[in-house]
Amino acid sequence: MSPARTRLRRRSRPPTVAFAVVLLGAATLVAVDGTVADAATPGPIVNQGNGKCLDLKDGSTADGAGVQMWSCSSGPNQTWTRDANGSLTVKGKCLDLVNNGTANGTSVHLWSCYDSVATQKWQYTAGHDLVNLAAGKCLDIKDNNNSDGAALQVWDCAGTPNQKWEYAGAGTPDPPTGDNPDLGPNTVVFDPSMSSASIQSKLDAIFSQQQTNQFGGRRYAVLFKPGTYDADVNVGFYTQAAGLGLSPDDVNIRGAVHAEADWFQGNATQNFWRDAENMSVTPKNGYDRWAVSQAAPYRRMHVRGDLKLDDGGWSSGGFISDSRIDGQIQSGSQQQFLTKNSKMGSWSGSNWNMVFVGDQGAPAQSFPTYTTVGAAPVNAEKPFLHVDGADAWKVFVPGLQTDAAATTWSGKTQTGSDLPIDRFYIARPGAGAADMNAALAAGKNLLITPGVYHLDQTLKVTRPDTVVLGMGLATLVPDNGITAVSTADVDGVKVAGVLIDAGTTNSATLMEVGPTGSSADHSADPTVLSDVFLRIGGATVGRASKSLVVNSDDTIIDHTWAWRADHGNGGTVGWNTNTADTGLVVNGRDVTSYGLFVEHYQKTQVIWNGEGGRTYFFQNELPYDPPNQSAWTNGSTQGYPAYKVASGVSRHEAWGLGSYAYFNVNPSVVEDHSFEVPQTSGVRFHDMVTTVLGGSGTINHIINNTGNRVTPSNNVAYLTDYP
Repeated sequence: MSPARTRLRRRSRPPTVAFAVVLLGAATLVAVDGTVADAATPGPIVNQGNGKCLDLKDGSTADGAGVQMWSCSSGPNQTWTRDANGSLTVKGKCLDLVNNGTANGTSVHLWSCYDSVATQKWQYTAGHDLVNLAAGKCLDIKDNNNSDGAALQVWDCAGTPNQKWEYAGAGTPDPPTGDNPDLGPNTVVFDPSMSSASIQSKLDAIFSQQQTNQFGGRRYAVLFKPGTYDADVNVGFYTQAAGLGLSPDDVNIRGAVHAEADWFQGNATQNFWRDAENMSVTPKNGYDRWAVSQAAPYRRMHVRGDLKLDDGGWSSGGFISDSRIDGQIQSGSQQQFLTKNSKMGSWSGSNWNMVFVGDQGAPAQSFPTYTTVGAAPVNAEKPFLHVDGADAWKVFVPGLQTDAAATTWSGKTQTGSDLPIDRFYIARPGAGAADMNAALAAGKNLLITPGVYHLDQTLKVTRPDTVVLGMGLATLVPDNGITAVSTADVDGVKVAGVLIDAGTTNSATLMEVGPTGSSADHSADPTVLSDVFLRIGGATVGRASKSLVVNSDDTIIDHTWAWRADHGNGGTVGWNTNTADTGLVVNGRDVTSYGLFVEHYQKTQVIWNGEGGRTYFFQNELPYDPPNQSAWTNGSTQGYPAYKVASGVSRHEAWGLGSYAYFNVNPSVVEDHSFEVPQTSGVRFHDMVTTVLGGSGTINHIINNTGNRVTPSNNVAYLTDYP
């Protein structure tokens, strides 16, 4: 379709849902739902880097007229108005993205103004960025060109001078305060005093963007202050929906907080990267739905009814923690699922392996299908943002538990520490690694607001008990082959709610917990990783030899998905494209993992070298794409194991593990065994399943040389105990 026809089609489309984003702590509020600020005073838009002005090329007002940088003249070609609906206009036309594009490098030009077109809406942030609301990217001077006539584009916000603007016409953004922090352009905060209609309009607008945005760059956090709301919170990709109470019962949603698979015809196997936390839900029809697969945590939720975990089609696996479901949890088609430290009225459904750790109301141990462990031996729940009774913003860090069962909050006093927001550096789109590292070095914690952050240096966490908390699946991209995040061998570091997305230059490691050789005892105050996700490919061509390396003793891994992408944007996936050897390497002693999802790596998926390791729930798919057996052979052994305990380890235990084969490039490929462990009484595995999906591939044994062979005609095998 030609660009001209594309334009006609877009502007003739009737407006559907309104778009709304609230920027806390800024003078200007952007909305298109009738609740908007007044239009601003016209004025120039000046780049901070070169002092030149945003200029209408040749003064043309035709649709498609160019926009450039030019020496400031105070003339009409440089007099911009930020209208009440968020558009930037000059001579009556709107600054817009060429051909509806939202990718890095999309050019800008002028076009006739339309209220319903999100590519014409711009947020002027407290950091002096001009963020396009459709793209979630910053107005950028192409190639850092300081000459008259330099071109403009949108690009990932990087905090560089060619993306910083002075615009008096937008009003001077208010500085953030402790009581009203600036949580970035992609955070929406609701108050119970707001009308239900305006809240629903904003929720619908965000969901309409995010429903199918599987590999896009937009990130959102939707937060509810304590109170009662009549709302339908439909949670799409890269969206966090969370209450701001100290208890989940402080926020009650009368309606739904749900994830559906409508966009994929009921198939929930790609419902990734979303999050529901810290709310109670009173579902109108008696049940709520959370039809998801990996990287979709459901935490600190109270459902006053039933909860369904599928949408009538396939669903692959998921994670619930610290939640209360008054009615029945119905697993439906879920292949594997972990429910941890929760309370339920009852459970219905089974498939290959449903795992329960420290739950009340869970089914009794009965494998195949049910793996039930009475308590979590050591547990620390994820930190969360909240607002206290004085409207002060804080982050609560739950305390360490031993032999933990049921929730941390229902009918009991929560233990932990409450950190005021002024002890955090709030990273917003445009913040760089240098800014975050300077804050960490100064003793600050990090609160990373929704966005995609390119890192040119490793984020280094060196202070004990530092909290790094991401919102809206904040995404860190390590450029030039660096490690995204490293921690020192210190007590009590908490890293939570981030997605680390490999860059195009191979990184040896994406995240390292403790340096090589770490040996300190952290049993009284361990490092905890909660909802830390790692991705190789899919959105871009990503490469990393190892995703997560844990060297510090006593670390708790509280839900992770390390994923070498099996699908994604065009050209980002392939055996020689998104290359990655191993998802997790554990060198530390007494490391405990809950909810370990590791998939599609090209060699051994998990390598456990440390003594005393424990895993509660493991889900794995082997790589789909070995081109032939010789490309996927480990010495004389066919294929690589999904989970390997090193030969010198004498103590290790694991419960509820599954590994699947789906060799869709070459169905003749064989894996000899999915689990490889030393033959010793101190290494014990419980409740394992292997399976072949879609009629492709073979696994000869479950663990070492034990367990039935699975093939397309005999595709599931179980083993209760080894040895």
